[in-house]
Parts: sequence; C-alpha cells; structure tokens
Amino acid sequence: MIKLIRSDQLLPGMYIHDLNCGWIDHPFAFNQFRVRDQATVNKILAYGIRELYIDTTQGLDVKDARTLEEVSSELDKKLFQVAREANPLPPTSIEEEIVVAREVHHEANKVVHTILSDVRLGKQIEVERMEPVVERITDSIFRNKDALTSLGRIKRKDDYTFQHSVSVCTLLVSFAHAMGFAREVVLEMGLGGLLHDTGKMRVPDSVLNKPGALTDAEFLVMKSHAAIGRDILRETPGISETAILVAGQHHERFDGTGYPDKLKGSEISEVGQMASIVDVYDALTSNRVYHKGMEPTDALKKLFEWSKFHFNEELVQQFIRVIGIYPTGSLVSLESGLLAVVVKPGEQSLLKPLVRIIFDPRTGFVSPRDVDLADRHSTEKVVGHELPDKWKINPFKYL
Repeated sequence: MIKLIRSDQLLPGMYIHDLNCGWIDHPFAFNQFRVRDQATVNKILAYGIRELYIDTTQGLDVKDARTLEEVSSELDKKLFQVAREANPLPPTSIEEEIVVAREVHHEANKVVHTILSDVRLGKQIEVERMEPVVERITDSIFRNKDALTSLGRIKRKDDYTFQHSVSVCTLLVSFAHAMGFAREVVLEMGLGGLLHDTGKMRVPDSVLNKPGALTDAEFLVMKSHAAIGRDILRETPGISETAILVAGQHHERFDGTGYPDKLKGSEISEVGQMASIVDVYDALTSNRVYHKGMEPTDALKKLFEWSKFHFNEELVQQFIRVIGIYPTGSLVSLESGLLAVVVKPGEQSLLKPLVRIIFDPRTGFVSPRDVDLADRHSTEKVVGHELPDKWKINPFKYL
C-alpha cells in the first residue's frame, strides 16, 4: 500500500515510493529506493523534502498515515472546488488569436535563444531586443490568454531551457494580468520571466544537462544559478527591481527551504512567490531528457499538495483559476467514453469547457465536432484527463 508520511517519520527499513519533490533536482540516483541508514534520512530532511510516499508492501509501515488514494481524493475535491468559479470571457476568440500567438511564440523562442546564448559567451543582455517581445506576449495574453499558454506546452527536449523561459514569461504575464497588476508591472514581470534562468548560462553543461543524479557538489553548482542570474540582471542597465525579484526568488519556498537566501513567507516578494509557482508548474508539465511531463491537471494537484509547505496556498488557488483545471489543449475523456480536446475553458465553470470530440476508443478517430459542456442541453461531462501518448494523439493538431 502506498502511503503519505512526514519526512520526520521516515526510518531505515522503509521503502520510498516517491520522494514527492518533482520541482527540484535531487542527489538521489532514483526516486524509489529502500532507506538503509539514518544518513539517508538526514539527507532527505536536509534537502527540504517535507512529505513523501512509502510503499508498505516493500518496507516498514506508518499505521495512521493516509493512503495515496485518500490523499488524491482530497486533492481532487479541493481542486474541483476552486475550479467551479467562473472564467471571464476573453475579448478575442482562441481561433483568431492562435494565428498571432504562433508567430509571437516563434519570435520569442528565437530571441531568447540568442540572448541567453550571448550570456553564455559573457556578453551583456540586450534589453532593448527583449522588451518588444514581452510587449507582444502581453498583448496576446490580454486578448486571449489560452492561445499562447497552450503553445507553451509544446517543447523540444533538447531546447528545454530556452523554451521554458518563454513559457514562464507567458504564464507569469497571464497570472499577473488575472491578479489585476498594472500593465507596466506585468511587463516587468514578463521580462523577469524571460530572464529568470539567466544564471543557468553560467552553469557547466556537464551539470546543467546531466541525465543522472547530481552529486552534492553538482547540486550546489546548479542551485547557484538563481543568485548568479540575479547578479547578472543587477548589472544590466534597464532591468527593473521587479524583474530581478523574479529571477532571484523563483526557487525560494514559503517554508524557508528554498534558495538562494532561504527566505520564508512574506520575506519572499509577491512576484517571487508567483514566479515560484509558475516555474514549478511549467517544469512539471514539460518533457525533458530525464523527465516525462505530467498532464496539467496532475501538476495542479501537486501544486495544491505542496502548498501546505512550499507555496502560498491562496496564490496557488488563483493560479489554478487562471490555468483552468482542464487547460486548452488537454485531452479528456467524456462520460460517453469519447475522447475530446479542450478548445477553451468554460465561461461559467472551469469544469465545463468547450471541447472538440475527436476519438472513439471503440472505433478510432471520428469527424471532429464541438460540444459546449456548459450548454444546458448537453448530456456530456468530463470524467477525467487522458494521456495523449497512450492514444497516440497530438491534441494541438485539433486547436
């Protein structure tokens, strides 16, 4: 049986099923292993892991610990409760905006690749080249956030660092806009998002792209990127303090277990707290050489779970409302058994999106047709999300 325990309940002889720390690179060779000594327990505690899952069929038990099913059911209830709120109608349809968004997304990836590659060579950041990109991203988000944010889920594994920067910028702009920040601040946060991983350009490739577990020494080198990036931005003319906070605080954690400064609670700026949520969400949902990305719904559940210690729970709930429990581009199963792609989140409820039915598991692909699940005449409803790879479906073909 899989159970969730506090890390301070961990003992030698237990079998770890999941370290439950998907937002960090950790110094363990595997995510599942038997705990053989107290030194391993101490190491887990030292890395800020507050809760983890054990497999009681392969090691010692904690009798009063909740099962994985109990935890998952509780998280589902919380997630659905948050998602019942209305989603404001965007001024531009996703069908119109997706055409512009593709151009903006392509341009942003190209500019970020060039700028960050120049940083690796020791050159200064050209802010004047990045500001128009952030302007176009912000304009697109203001017209329809779902077009550009859905494109952010499409990444090449070998280009992750650059594409992740564009996605963090896009998600952070969308988050800040929904929170009611002034446009000037939104733009500053967006620029910080584009440049939040600048410090990684000074991390050796052997550490940055290592497919296996990092050593303790390599982990320290990797963690240094947040402080390095902050220092680079401080020395760059035209960079606002808001953008510097995004870069310097996106790895801080609400309970003080983050880095580089181990800030705690309100010691972390609001923009830093928001950046940490966005950074983890995009990392969780991205495919990388050594990591298979989660579906958005599962990633949001993890953020909810970790907000007990690591994130501001109110901000996590706000972010869930922005993204939607079934974001645009998600593959979902309907009560009828048919599979559909979410075209846009629901206007009345995030649980009732507009979907495009594309597949019948019994017969194969069907002629696409749209169904608004909020329509009172609709007999369909979403019963869960599906893994596109399982069905060999590329949902983005159908947007």
